[in-house]
Parts: sequence; structure tokens; C-alpha cells
Amino acid sequence: MANKDRNKRSARKARAEERVQKAEAQVASGAAPDIKAALAKADAAKDANKPASPKKTGLFGRIKNYLLDVRTELKRVTWPGARERNSYTVAVIIMLVVFGVAIWAVDTGIVALLVGFTGLRG
Repeated sequence: MANKDRNKRSARKARAEERVQKAEAQVASGAAPDIKAALAKADAAKDANKPASPKKTGLFGRIKNYLLDVRTELKRVTWPGARERNSYTVAVIIMLVVFGVAIWAVDTGIVALLVGFTGLRG
């Protein structure tokens, strides 16, 4: 038997002993008529503490949950102000123009090299 299994078993045993001690304390204090009733009460409390198993949701339920999560995340976003948004917009447009011109220049250069090398005109 592996150590992991031994540790699990000893932890279960310790929890069971703890439940018995609590039940005996309840009987001694007069909260429960006998030990069996106290143990049944402890087991019921243990079951009440377990989280309910999640229900399986259908396609529409999952879509609804996704959209609710998106809405929650969008509420957490720190949105930029008007001046910051405008500066970002200008920066993006400038970068688009710069990269567009760079790609056009490289494309024109490659076409010129191919025309010079092969002597063909498209």
C-alpha cells in the first residue's frame, strides 16, 4: 500500500474519531438522547457542508453563462478617457500608414528585381 493511501486512511480514521468524540460530548451535554442520534446528526451536518454538484447546462445555458462572464469582465475594464483614446487612434493610423508604405516599397523592389533579372514584363 502506498504512503498516499495510508495517509488518506489515517486522515479518514482521525475524522471518524473526531465525529465520535463530538457525538459523545453532545450526549454528555444532553443535546442528544444517545450516541447513534448524535452520530446521525453529525453525518447530516457533514452532508449539508458538501457543495451541490453542478448541474449540466445545455447549449443555451452555456452561452448565457459565457455572456454573463463577458459582461462581468467588461465591467472590470478600466476604459481610457477621450484624450487618451484619441492619441491611441492617431498612433494606430500613423503606424498603419508607415507599415503600408514599407510593404509597398519592398513589393515594388522585389518586382523590379524580378523584371531586371528575367527581362519579362508582366
